[in-house]
Amino acid sequence: MTREQGINQVFGGGGHVVILGAGASIALTMRNAELNGKRLPSMDNFTEVLELQDLVDKVPEELRNSNFEKLYGNLHTYNPKSEVLLEIEARIQSYFGNMQLPDAPTIYDYMILALRSKDLIATFNWDPFLYQAYTRSKEFTKDKRPNLSFLHGNVAIGYSSEDKMAGPAGYQVRHDGGLLEPTKLLYPVEQKNYTDDEFINTEWDRIKYWMSKERGSVRATIFGYGAPVSDIEAVSLLNGAWGTPDQRAMEQFEVIDITPEDILRKRWDGFIHTSHYDISNNYFGSSLAFNPRRTSESYFNHYQPLTPSESFRQNNPVPQNFKNLKELWEWHQPLLDAELEAESRNQNDDK
Repeated sequence: MTREQGINQVFGGGGHVVILGAGASIALTMRNAELNGKRLPSMDNFTEVLELQDLVDKVPEELRNSNFEKLYGNLHTYNPKSEVLLEIEARIQSYFGNMQLPDAPTIYDYMILALRSKDLIATFNWDPFLYQAYTRSKEFTKDKRPNLSFLHGNVAIGYSSEDKMAGPAGYQVRHDGGLLEPTKLLYPVEQKNYTDDEFINTEWDRIKYWMSKERGSVRATIFGYGAPVSDIEAVSLLNGAWGTPDQRAMEQFEVIDITPEDILRKRWDGFIHTSHYDISNNYFGSSLAFNPRRTSESYFNHYQPLTPSESFRQNNPVPQNFKNLKELWEWHQPLLDAELEAESRNQNDDK
């Protein structure tokens, strides 16, 4: 199959779900540093990076832990209305809320363009990078972008329970009020009751539907999410939506992670049917980079023997060296043009 044939092959079915963990945003900043040089913390260096030691010193010694998530859980159990707890939450909102993508194309800019409106990106991350990439892509994509879910809240996203609406934090929904209030970020490690929060519950309902057999997504990609012990409930919800390996005998499961393959294969065993998986240690080795905006098409080709698709993984790999967003967008233009043309044909056929 030639590159041109791959570009012009536009299917309506299928779907791709991408789930982002902390490793995805860390990979982004390792490739393109945050605009002001801010670091992304892990739970083990969280106190140091966000300069929270003065607050940690006020926490009773028996509640402290080197892992920030566990420390927060201990403090929340001890006193959920603690002034220290409220100040920690405020500083986290401030630190992450002031982060900015650099002007250069980042991994998230590539990812937004690699997917379409029949796809979903769900993130566990608090940083605003995914939403910023999503927002600045609108100029090019004519809103033909993937759907988003923020599974642990996000500093860029607000929610109005009165209006049942999510959007940019601080945005005024109505002239008489209706502000989109910042979403909750922190949950006690031992009791992440996602369904107790209206916004979070809605976000989880979205990804559970998108991962279900009913929705018909043919690909799932896990990028930099380690399925930590503290997130047993999250992994259980995802597994319940995806189903057993026997129920997903044809779908393709993909992991982007620097962890050794044998560990990843064991970690995600409950999602994988036999050999129907791919593992890459970087974004540009994934299906998203091999066939941007055609990940479902490449999947269907692989299982159709009559289709000349021997090189399906390498039909149209995206270059890694764009100097600016304009170059990135221009490279994707033929793909978007083909989709708009296919959409127009389908509308004419329906008349």
